[in-house]
Amino acid sequence: MDNKPIAKAFQFLGELMELHEENPFKVRSYQNAYMTLRKWEQPLGEMPLEEIEAIKGVGKAIAGKIKELLDSGQMQTLEKYKAQTPEGVQEMLQIKGFGPKKVRTVWKDLGVETIGELLYAINENRLLELKGFGKKTQEDLRQQLEYYRLSKDKFLYATAENEALALVKALQTALPPSVKVEWTGAIRRRELVLESIEVLVGTADLSPSELGAFLTEIQPAAGGWRGVSPSGFPVRLHVCQPDEFGSKQFRRSAAPSFLEAFLSRFPGQDFKGLAEETAVFERAGLPYLAPELRSAPDALSRAIPELLDEEDIRGVVHAHSTYSDGLHALQEMAESARNAGFAYLVITDHSKSAFYANGLSTERVLAQMAEIEALNAAMAPFRIFKGIESDILADGSLDYPEEILAQFEVVIASVHSNLKMDEAKATARIIRAIENPHTRILGHPTGRLLLSRPGYPLDHRAVIDACAANGVAIELNANPYRLDLDWAWIPYAIEKQVWISINPDAHSREGIRDIHFGVLAARKGGLEKSRCLNAMDLESFAEWVGKA
Repeated sequence: MDNKPIAKAFQFLGELMELHEENPFKVRSYQNAYMTLRKWEQPLGEMPLEEIEAIKGVGKAIAGKIKELLDSGQMQTLEKYKAQTPEGVQEMLQIKGFGPKKVRTVWKDLGVETIGELLYAINENRLLELKGFGKKTQEDLRQQLEYYRLSKDKFLYATAENEALALVKALQTALPPSVKVEWTGAIRRRELVLESIEVLVGTADLSPSELGAFLTEIQPAAGGWRGVSPSGFPVRLHVCQPDEFGSKQFRRSAAPSFLEAFLSRFPGQDFKGLAEETAVFERAGLPYLAPELRSAPDALSRAIPELLDEEDIRGVVHAHSTYSDGLHALQEMAESARNAGFAYLVITDHSKSAFYANGLSTERVLAQMAEIEALNAAMAPFRIFKGIESDILADGSLDYPEEILAQFEVVIASVHSNLKMDEAKATARIIRAIENPHTRILGHPTGRLLLSRPGYPLDHRAVIDACAANGVAIELNANPYRLDLDWAWIPYAIEKQVWISINPDAHSREGIRDIHFGVLAARKGGLEKSRCLNAMDLESFAEWVGKA
């Protein structure tokens, strides 16, 4: 073992011990050992034990641990602290500028144990409640986490969208106007998680010199080039002849399972050499299928939907204000929704069990309702609906008494705690909440956080069936870390005539824009305007609310 990993082991041990609030003198001794050993030129593995002990700042105890590492590749003390620390918390210690004290705070005070959960906590402004964290600290940390995520080979669609748009625009500017440049691959299908930004360029030749202005680390790859965007996203450029652009675009935009199913329907049919992608479908005798629908082969066996557009959304459902854990006041949230062209806002701050999110006591619920009534009088015809995101407790009950639940116009029932139930218990818990006569929408059904935390196991069919039987809509939470309900279950929900509501779960004015990502995910599942709850106009939505 070289000196560098030995030094890093002591650095990590010091961080873990500081995280667990161990003796600060011991912590400092390991930190000093790291500083000394990382600069030590003579290989420790070639030194006698007594010479290692004689190194200033090392001594007998640390030398013994170095011997452990040299002999076995492990250090017993380090392994002990690693065993006491969740892997995700250990990973947080690798984030630049995020030291053990801050890591401990978010771990112990917020129960955050993974990078993804931390990003989501930042999105919900949870860190602002903690000592030592302010808006700037929170934003700096978010940027560091996003950068760290890029180095882990996968990233969310939402984090890459603007970069991908800028890349296409730069290519279009640099190349002749006749050259087609379009997204391709997973990003064109709007997959929720990506490994690279893929672009198809219809030109006979594309040289590295033409790419140097907007890509770095350019290398040849089969059929094109690969490189890195200015913000660090991996990029794959595919190059093809202009007269085969349509054929190549179709093949590269389709998921492998979809492409296999498509080609098997037309054995012997030639789909090569087509300049326009629409020509592929014309040759197959099929209506054009939007790229978002080319993720699953069963899209070929369903009627082609008239997909929901972002402009179809008429109201903002599921938003938080400073009454709980939002960044902006109720009036600011309402004005932002109105100014963005929406006709209504369903304000759904956290309920009283959500102590971590400044959940509303009964007294504060009534105070908010009074403010809503005053704002509605002043802002008409725009309307704010009195809502709540009520925690589903472990037994499936909601966390307000009957007389309070009855006063809300819209209750979104969501799970935020006890996420480790087995499928039977988790499903029974959700169904009991759905059967509560006050529940109107089931919020983020599985509790998942993409790239961080899988959703708890659910019998999705049983849950959707229960929603159908009880007239409960299902949220597609548009926050790009959630996008839950997963789009793959939308066809079954449509079959059961369950409303899908594209909800931003906005914790700030800017969070309202996440509706964009929810619509993209909903389109993958074939959602049409006619089955989207908040595509209803104000009058229709108010009528739906009144049928509770």
